[in-house]
Amino acid sequence: LAFSAGLDEPPLPADWVPSTFALPSDYALFVEEFRRSPHATWIAKPTGKAQGRGIFLVSKLNQLKKWSGGPRPSGQTLFREPYIVSRYIQDPLLVGGKKFDMRMYVLVTSYRPLKAFLYRGAFCRFCVEQYSQDVAEIDNVFVHLTNVAIQKHAEDYNDQTGGKWSFDDLLLYLEATRGAEACAKLMNDLQAVLAHTFKSVQSIIINDKHCFELYGCDILLDSTLKPWLLEVNASPSLSATTNDDRLLKMRLISDVIGLVYAMRNLQQQQQQQQQQQQQQQQQQEREVEDERNGVLSPSSLGGFVVLVDEVSQRQRREEEKRAADAL
Repeated sequence: LAFSAGLDEPPLPADWVPSTFALPSDYALFVEEFRRSPHATWIAKPTGKAQGRGIFLVSKLNQLKKWSGGPRPSGQTLFREPYIVSRYIQDPLLVGGKKFDMRMYVLVTSYRPLKAFLYRGAFCRFCVEQYSQDVAEIDNVFVHLTNVAIQKHAEDYNDQTGGKWSFDDLLLYLEATRGAEACAKLMNDLQAVLAHTFKSVQSIIINDKHCFELYGCDILLDSTLKPWLLEVNASPSLSATTNDDRLLKMRLISDVIGLVYAMRNLQQQQQQQQQQQQQQQQQQEREVEDERNGVLSPSSLGGFVVLVDEVSQRQRREEEKRAADAL
């Protein structure tokens, strides 16, 4: 199993982002939705904090008093800080009875046109304690929150593994328990979710062709292997908790630098070719042709695969149209 090159986009699964509201601006809408599904659980996250700080679960509206400053004279609620409230996925995929999510890295080198790369070195972050939907456990962060910054304070936290699995280990487990076909569908769904995530903000992100950005995307799988996008972190933490984690992060940093540097060289070579029109030696003709098409060699990609390449997609559509017209 492997991620495919981002030339053809796999179909997007339905409802891949949980219902989400920004408080206080969407408070009235949130209350309306909350009352429509009174037995649902929601998760509240402060927008200005990281590493799991300030997160809590909500099953009753009066639980929001934990962070609201009380009512105003006008009847509106006064909030201490802005929060994001999302519907909590209550049927997560469990491994060994424990909840987990996945951290996946995406490198974006251009937004217009969009060019993004997905890192194959993803990993899973596990909760220390067994998952439970019991109301008595709703405040137990070691059951519900996968953040390593939280889990490392649990009594049974494993310092050797850091509560982490590599993405390859997860795929091996899923192939053994769910079958190869289910795993292949999961790979397609993950690529589609991540590709559309960055397409959705393409028009509003300030784009500088001289800059790049590495994002940490957190995805949760439910019991049907459906991926849910939880959040996207700009400038994700690259600190390590174990030796394997340190090696992964070091390879990630090395591959990011290597890929960005290769793209810079590729652009310079393209400019030189346009200006000078020099002929290369016969053994280099294939590499030259790839460079003219904007294709990076496999060695320069490192641990990345192409997630979205709108230039290559456009070129491919034009070639297919010319071929159809010729018929």
